[in-house]
Amino acid sequence: MTQWFFHDGETQAGPLDGAAATAFARAHPAAHCWRQGMAEWLPVRAVAELTGQASPWGGAAMPPPPSPSVGRSRADEIDFRIYGQEMQFVEVELDPGESAVAEAGGMVYKDPAVEMATVFGDGSGAGTGGGFMDKLLGAGKRLVTGESLFTTVFTHRGSGKAKVAFAAPYPGTILPLKLSDLGGSIICQKDSFLAAAKGVSIGIHFQRKILTGLFGGEGFIMQRLEGDGWVFAHVGGTVVERQLGPGEVLHVDTGCVAAFTPSVDFDLVQAGGIKTMLFGGEGVFFATLRGPGRVWIQSLPCSRLAGRMLSAAAPYGNKGEGSVLGPLGNLVMGNRD
Repeated sequence: MTQWFFHDGETQAGPLDGAAATAFARAHPAAHCWRQGMAEWLPVRAVAELTGQASPWGGAAMPPPPSPSVGRSRADEIDFRIYGQEMQFVEVELDPGESAVAEAGGMVYKDPAVEMATVFGDGSGAGTGGGFMDKLLGAGKRLVTGESLFTTVFTHRGSGKAKVAFAAPYPGTILPLKLSDLGGSIICQKDSFLAAAKGVSIGIHFQRKILTGLFGGEGFIMQRLEGDGWVFAHVGGTVVERQLGPGEVLHVDTGCVAAFTPSVDFDLVQAGGIKTMLFGGEGVFFATLRGPGRVWIQSLPCSRLAGRMLSAAAPYGNKGEGSVLGPLGNLVMGNRD
């Protein structure tokens, strides 16, 4: 059965088949679409199976990213360089008038020509005349995801080139993402945003499935980064990217899901039998990621690092990570240090 995927510059939909795909196409005639066997994303109006007009197709195994022309360019075009290995920071190079937006307290250094200003909300409309309600909405989204109501905007007010650098407060990897190459949006863990080009919007993504929200490791609310510019997300430990084909499934520890494109379906699956769930140390559920789309997996979630540090600070130290035996298991195994 043919499965269709749609993108209209704001949202993505799919997989849809049959009448559902046709109905979506009629309701969104300006959208772009893709299905298995198509060489690229095409306008809905140009597709035979959705309009009733004949049209040939080329072959392709996976959908390429939607064309950057879908949607209007808004973000500043910045240059950058990432330094370090385990304790990375990103250095952003700005042309005169260009701006970068960052979390409060994330700056490492800056050139004197870079002017720093604290703004209410996510900073995506800073200097563009956005109204108070727009700023209030942006601040509300950040508050829901556990972030500060304010962000800091760094603008180059001089001539030539100027640089500003940002770093996260815990070990990990900085993940540079060009949103125009990812269909205009990406979903990531709620504390991962570090910095971005001005024009990138920091929103929220709700997990609609009850079990996924309760046991998915990220809660009901995640961050949704939208726009067409560069954004820098910080993830724990080392990060790996996986490209999933249509229907391809990957099982991941619930805390290790760093980010994924909106076309990926995020759900849960039981982690084996009762004994495995209680004593396996991996929890009750795995995260199930179903393609098509791209996913980024982190090796050391901040919550796991914090849990191990708290455990080591306990009176007896807890080396039985994930075991329900807890201190009793440590006593039996002789882990008293």
